[in-house]
This record gives sequence, C-alpha cells and structure tokens, in this order.
Amino acid sequence: MIQPPPRTTLPTLKKRAEFLAVAKGGRTSRRAFVMQAAASEDGPRVGYTVTKKTGNAVERNRIRRRFRAAVRAAAEQARGEVDYVLVGRRGALSVGFGDLVREIGQCLARAPLSGGDAARPRHRKRPAPGHPEQRPEQHRGGSDRRSETSSE
Repeated sequence: MIQPPPRTTLPTLKKRAEFLAVAKGGRTSRRAFVMQAAASEDGPRVGYTVTKKTGNAVERNRIRRRFRAAVRAAAEQARGEVDYVLVGRRGALSVGFGDLVREIGQCLARAPLSGGDAARPRHRKRPAPGHPEQRPEQHRGGSDRRSETSSE
C-alpha cells in the first residue's frame, strides 16, 4: 500500500549551537517528552534529541522516528519564527500515537518562549559527602594548649 506524502515537514536543527540557543528559552514537560522553544529568525524549525540514559540505540531511534512522524502530523500548529527541540523520554514508546500527536500539537501552538513551566527550580550540584563545603566547622582542642605554652 502506498502511503500519501507527509502533510508538512519542518526544517530540522542540525548544529549544537542551535540546540543550545533553544535550551535557553522556555520549556514544557509532558510524560513522553520535554519541548523547548525559543524565538528564531529562520521560521519554525525543530530538533530531536534523546539521551543515552533513555535506553539503547534501538529505543532511542524509535523515539526519534515517532517524534518526526508526530511533528509532521501536527506541523500546521507550529508558530512562525520559533525553534523547537523535543527531548525524548522513555514514555514516548508507550503513549498512543494519536495522544503523542495531540500533545505535540498543543506544545507547538502554546510552548512558552521564555521561563518555561511554573517556577522551575535551578538546582546546583551538591558537593560529595565528606567534601569540605559540607562538613561543619570543627574546633580542634589542641589550639588552646599551644596558646598556653607559647605565652609562657
């Protein structure tokens, strides 16, 4: 059976600098993905990324293929002058395709360009246990004796 051509395809982001620029914009989280969005001069473009923590290469590629197909189906909802990055989560494999298209379409239409979801805290990396920053100040008992012996 011959499939009809895709409705609309969006150009893709290719360079790391483009992905980093979009990462500074807003973000919207869903069970299957995180969508990042930022204003752009080149019209709507989309990038896909799935980290190695998500699964093996087969699962990561399957997630990317599902995202590309879902974005093609929902491309008419993308706003002009906005770049998007879809960060895949493992939930993308278990969500029904219709639900995935609906959620991506909603995010394409309403993704915030700055700020992201409500009050996203920025955590700084905690020091390792036993690191000097984490230990309370300890007073050494020997300092008193030295002051006594040195004064005599």
